[in-house]
Amino acid sequence: MTTSQKRRRGSAAIHGFYHQPTKDTDPYSLSQIQLLDESMFSVDTSQGPTISFQTYKDEEYFTLESSPATTSSNFFIYDSPAQSVSSSSRSPISPQASHSCLTDPHHSPDNTYGSPVSGSSSADEDHFLRQKLREMEMSLMAPESEATDSCNFCFAGAPQHQAGPSLATSMIPKLDIKQVLVACAQAVDIVDISRAAGLMHVLEQMVSVSGDPVQRVGAYMLEGLRARLELSGSKIYRALKCESPISSDLMSYMGILFQICPYYKFAYVSANAVIREAIQYEPRIHIIDFQIAQGSQWIPIIQWLSQRPGGSPVLRITGVDDSQSAYARGGGLPIVGQRLSKLAASLNVPFEFHDTAMTGCEVHQEHLMVQPGEAVVVNFPYILHHMPDESVDTWNHRDRLLRLVKSLSPVVVTLVEQESNTNTTPFHLRFLETLDYYTAMFESIDVARPRNDKERINAEQHCVARDIVNMIACEGGERVERHELLGKWRSRFQMAGFQQCGLNPAVSGAVRDVLKEYDRKFRVEERDGGLYLYWSRRAMATCSAWR
Repeated sequence: MTTSQKRRRGSAAIHGFYHQPTKDTDPYSLSQIQLLDESMFSVDTSQGPTISFQTYKDEEYFTLESSPATTSSNFFIYDSPAQSVSSSSRSPISPQASHSCLTDPHHSPDNTYGSPVSGSSSADEDHFLRQKLREMEMSLMAPESEATDSCNFCFAGAPQHQAGPSLATSMIPKLDIKQVLVACAQAVDIVDISRAAGLMHVLEQMVSVSGDPVQRVGAYMLEGLRARLELSGSKIYRALKCESPISSDLMSYMGILFQICPYYKFAYVSANAVIREAIQYEPRIHIIDFQIAQGSQWIPIIQWLSQRPGGSPVLRITGVDDSQSAYARGGGLPIVGQRLSKLAASLNVPFEFHDTAMTGCEVHQEHLMVQPGEAVVVNFPYILHHMPDESVDTWNHRDRLLRLVKSLSPVVVTLVEQESNTNTTPFHLRFLETLDYYTAMFESIDVARPRNDKERINAEQHCVARDIVNMIACEGGERVERHELLGKWRSRFQMAGFQQCGLNPAVSGAVRDVLKEYDRKFRVEERDGGLYLYWSRRAMATCSAWR
């Protein structure tokens, strides 16, 4: 596949995740550190800034395939096979000390987050590490003949006679990963290729897909920075051919995340609690799901309707789909329709399934086939942030879709989204937000599985890493991961003519029951008409209802 083709697909292929062996090894061990010399990268300015990296034959790579511009293998989008709903078998591993920024627990749309790079025990130590990092950069960028003279520094406790590149690598374990990541992002942002190349080499020695949460996040963010530099014209990115997981594997990875993290269940349980209240007396119901995935969300609804006093109402479900969901299922939407139809027939629920095999950007009113007399329910589960807004496309599909849904006069619309601000923020602030958000997410995953668990590693790589790379590497229409805070969603819904619905206490009660299966750092909070899911002090997702 050509580079231009990859650009059109919206997310660059991954250079390679530097995977430390899953046996007990110290990711900071000096034996793992390779020195930077002129043979590792070359700068050619004859035709603009370019750089090429060389690799080592004995390195093991983990790679991801590019995802289409209209979709993303989103951690939150796809549900798991039905058997994956069983209770989790979590490891009793204690969570590691948090590396993420302690953000404002209210996380309002007007918040300006502090940088998540503060990992030092004091301001003096932070300043010291920053100074040494800069000295190390200067050393790495110096010609080999000048390296010894320009690198005559050391950390406290290091022998004074040590200098040169060998000392520079010994400094790596004492650096803060977040500080180096942010410094590298700044260099990439201004296309300072020499500085970015040196910092990328330093980061290669610090990150690991089997390390602690910030090491794992760092591995994927590093690959995003590589891809961004290539896409901005530097052409350093070596596109390695890599295979996508077969559909059964991808479903298995999603099932693992479904078990060990409550993000899926938060979306399904909270939305279903809202929907049940809205349709409890309706004789004809039409649910339009803009991310139908496997259809598992509607199994409890069908079961509940079958037990309604006076008999079950007539139920129609319209499923909107995309190619990635079809890939995960191993087939198209008819698979979902057959599964739900079989369940409804066994429970004597009059049922009809209508498939709309297209993305939300392509949907128009005639595709939804709404009939008179139906109580229309619309469900947006972690999907509306994929719709391009006015900053990307003059069509502004994000707001267009909301106006379309409003024209259907729905009895309720449910919105579940990640509580993150990455849509229109400048690259540097978006990088900090991504680093903070996904460090918290990986911390929440970390408490459930061992560090070297291969299933966890695969799940993170195939279900989360692409989103991180897309947010960092891509701009314009190629960036499909564009999250907004609930305050911004509220403004969009109100401009489309919606009013926010207050949530019944049963909604938060149902979610709290689910969270009993997970680490106690997960909690929910009702605020401003919405329900917030927290990991520790970081808001991770929100549920809200509209009509």
